[in-house]
Amino acid sequence: MTIDWPSHLFLVGCGNMAGQMLSRWLACGLDPARVMVLRPSGRAVADGVMVVTDYPAALPAGTVILLGMKPYQIGEVAQALGPHCRADTPILSILAGTPLAELRARFPMVYDIVRAMPNLPVGIGQGVTALHVDALTSAEAKSMAQSLIAPLGLVEWIADEALFNAVTALSGCGPAFLFRFVDALSRAAQAIGIPADQAARMALGTVQGAATMAARASDSPATLADQVASPGGMTRKGLDILDADDRLLHLLTDTLVAAKARGEAMARGE
Repeated sequence: MTIDWPSHLFLVGCGNMAGQMLSRWLACGLDPARVMVLRPSGRAVADGVMVVTDYPAALPAGTVILLGMKPYQIGEVAQALGPHCRADTPILSILAGTPLAELRARFPMVYDIVRAMPNLPVGIGQGVTALHVDALTSAEAKSMAQSLIAPLGLVEWIADEALFNAVTALSGCGPAFLFRFVDALSRAAQAIGIPADQAARMALGTVQGAATMAARASDSPATLADQVASPGGMTRKGLDILDADDRLLHLLTDTLVAAKARGEAMARGE
């Protein structure tokens, strides 16, 4: 994969998500000398990456800014970072619940702002990242974002920003929901007598193999489930429990609705 790396990358914050993104970029060949991370603690990030505890006097020409701090810090960050931004300084924001309108209000001098929502598997190149821009963002900035995010996994452009919280609930929060499912599957296996250590390994291996198979199959996951289930067999009896009254569908819908509602509340400053 040939990647058109930015000449400089300035990360404001480097928590779990931004850290996973940076780790993957470095693994794919990004020169650490091109990266500067603002981290009040001053803790090291990776070999060769400069960590600063305060904003530099100036940002080099060609710098791409990644906003990766906590969303509630946007006010203080914008006040301190704004004077360092130029009209042609692209900003890539991974701040949950922070719409483009707010980002533009905070950084009125910047033309190119891209909103992104990655998930944690970006660190191994198997993530899902949703991207959104408005009419003010240039085609060049959109191309830059596509090139930068592509090594992280699947890239999905979201035309309607109103869907962003829904998308975040699915792919941004989704790994946590799946981790919970794997844990529940393991504990359910223990409940029917399988030793805990074996149950954990087998539940994880089952989910990993099934997910890989689903990703490679031409049939839908719903069809694959029916293909596994012989009439009157063990799998069918188990599916009957999951499918009864659409209980699994209702459970997951309620889960996504709750996550989406929280994103909307965060956007309102609640």
